[in-house]
Amino acid sequence: MFKQLVVILALAGMTFAVDLPTKKVLNLAAVKVMVAGAEAKAKELNIQVTICIVDDTGNLLFLEKADTASFNTLDFAQKKARSAALYRSPSKDGQDALKKGNLDVLIYPGYFPNQGGLPIKVDGQTIGGIAASGSKSENDEAVAQAGIDALLK
Repeated sequence: MFKQLVVILALAGMTFAVDLPTKKVLNLAAVKVMVAGAEAKAKELNIQVTICIVDDTGNLLFLEKADTASFNTLDFAQKKARSAALYRSPSKDGQDALKKGNLDVLIYPGYFPNQGGLPIKVDGQTIGGIAASGSKSENDEAVAQAGIDALLK
């Protein structure tokens, strides 16, 4: 009876041994590298923007408004970054869909159809979003891309 109990307990212990997946996350060092890359691009383009970085669930990790960027860019940058992270695609995708007449994008929760937000992807996994706001949309996206490029080099 005792041997059977030991075998049953051993088997039960084995059934709970599971290899959990690993998940990459943005840490403070990664955020600082991305911010430096984004700020350098904004300086190169001679533009004043707000930069925002969120994690994969859209929670704020970093938000910085340049001295002369307007206050509404604080909200826009956050919305662009969250949209990119949550929907795992550039916020420009929503803008393009809207231009094609797809009005559904206006009711997606957290979706923001305006260029300038990009998902942060590492090894095919979206780990966050980065966005800029305050200049032409193409410039905003270039600043966000520079932040990602700095992280991945």
